[in-house]
Amino acid sequence: MGYTSLSECIKDLERSGQLVRVKEEIDPHLEMASVHMHVNRKSGPAILFENVIGCKFPAVSNLFGTMERARFIFRNELRKVEKVLRLRNDPRGILRDLSSAWYGLNSIPKKSRDHSLLANEIRLSELPQIQCWPKDGGAFITLPLVYSENAFNPGVKNSNLGMYRVQMSGNEYVMDKEAGMHYQIHRGIGVHQAAAMQNNVPLKVSIFVGGPPADILSAVMPLPEGMSELTFAGLMNGRRFRYSYSDNFFIPASSDFLILGEVHGTEIKPEGPFGDHLGYYSLTHAFPLLRIRKVFHKNNAIWPFTVVGRPPQEDSVFGKLIHELTGEILPQEIPGLKEVNAVDEAGVHPLLLAIGQERYTPYNAEKRPQELLTIANRILGTGQLSLAKYLLICTDDGSNINTINKPEFLRHLLRRIDLSRDVHFQTNTTIDTLDYSGTGLNSGSKVILAAGNKVLRELGSNLPPFTLPTGFSNPVLIREGMIAVTGPAWTSYDKAKHELNVFVSSLAAAADDSFVGVTKFPLIILCDDSAELCESTLRNFLWITFTRSNPSHDIYGVHEFIENKHWGCRGSLIIDARIKSHHAPVLTEDPQVLKNIQRFFIPGASLHAFA
Repeated sequence: MGYTSLSECIKDLERSGQLVRVKEEIDPHLEMASVHMHVNRKSGPAILFENVIGCKFPAVSNLFGTMERARFIFRNELRKVEKVLRLRNDPRGILRDLSSAWYGLNSIPKKSRDHSLLANEIRLSELPQIQCWPKDGGAFITLPLVYSENAFNPGVKNSNLGMYRVQMSGNEYVMDKEAGMHYQIHRGIGVHQAAAMQNNVPLKVSIFVGGPPADILSAVMPLPEGMSELTFAGLMNGRRFRYSYSDNFFIPASSDFLILGEVHGTEIKPEGPFGDHLGYYSLTHAFPLLRIRKVFHKNNAIWPFTVVGRPPQEDSVFGKLIHELTGEILPQEIPGLKEVNAVDEAGVHPLLLAIGQERYTPYNAEKRPQELLTIANRILGTGQLSLAKYLLICTDDGSNINTINKPEFLRHLLRRIDLSRDVHFQTNTTIDTLDYSGTGLNSGSKVILAAGNKVLRELGSNLPPFTLPTGFSNPVLIREGMIAVTGPAWTSYDKAKHELNVFVSSLAAAADDSFVGVTKFPLIILCDDSAELCESTLRNFLWITFTRSNPSHDIYGVHEFIENKHWGCRGSLIIDARIKSHHAPVLTEDPQVLKNIQRFFIPGASLHAFA
């Protein structure tokens, strides 16, 4: 059995030495987030802030700060849920494992008469006004569970529970009466908004904060459309989700806070900026406006929050836990797929690594990617995986590569990819709303890099001698087969095309054929500071390369060509990963705040052990 409340989980963590209390006064403006990030980087415990300036509620963060703690929190249910999820794709297995099938009854939400959450009514401004990054547009709820139903088919079976960020203050919002809701129209709540508009009624929204940790995890689970997240919350908690209704608003029984409101038609206001999971600010854009109706909290309520920023952060653990739970499901739904990994270091959505099977072997004497491309298109048409910009996919050739060991995966792909044949673009398409590398909001391109079985080259491990044109400098070896070069500051795409033509021409004219050809260095990254990219973990390479480039605009090649609308190159592939003028600002902490929070880490202070 899981937890009945957030406070029960907090007590459990404290008993096991996995939570620390901060008794000192702390400012919700930047300080709480900065302390959280410091402790999170140390793989430290959950943090209970008992004395938040301007607020009567304690706040807790870093609940899921490590995989070990996440597994501890869900220790009683994790393996059971895995078994139930497997049964979803194997109905005959129900007869072989009746205990798991019986456990699956926890997925059915249960009506309750518990209205304790409605015990205390407050204003929105009385909640912790936490701002995480200096340029954020105001205070945000960073762990909101946003609930909505379909106007044409109401009820919990057709509900959506998503983690869509909520801006409580700042911009043009009328304090205590309005809030901003950031979600894309293709999300579940977007479908519900469209249905409400078609039915000419406001969309009723319940935002709950706190409650059992399983509720939080369920809101970020990539579940199939039409499957309620409440069913997963019950499974993950080993206890049916309890709920009721009041004035046609959905009321969860176990949450700590509840915000009730309505979205009317296409009413919008500017939302943002907000420090996001790609490591940059998502900028100010018009998003749906929530008209606040009521705000409640239960007795002894605790406010959970997290900090979103460049990975790894606390939400990185969510991704790992989801992969652990669902890693076997997607390959069962996409024939030929062995595994796929959304790379956390690259901001999750910009880069996918995948491995697939080539079962067309009687007709594939060249061992070229064929079924691999079918699998790739299925991946890019599946849920949130459709937000990816780069999909790197290799054939499962029995060499025991996997998508978790990123250095070995890249080495495997670069040894085998035929750059004249196996680079496939999708242009003028949608990308992640939070990704500003494209041509506009939600607009950009994708590329598939597919590698077959046949080894085409050995990769260079020593930087070859070559001459760079004026403005280009400091070539460095990232890893085998990969070179980074510092380029001039980016000013425009017209200028970039000229610069890259000069750069490519210099490479093509180089005397060292082992460098120019398809043999040793198939990937070159042009960036603002090549020294940043050459670290053994590949962390900076993955982040800089795949968050700062738009495939259709920023990929070039030595001896490139277009033949029957297919692009390819007979030499090295070049990715221009320089910062562009339309990119969003990089997230950086306030130096003064970093100095101020040192008081929590001095001898005798609450967090001295994590200095």
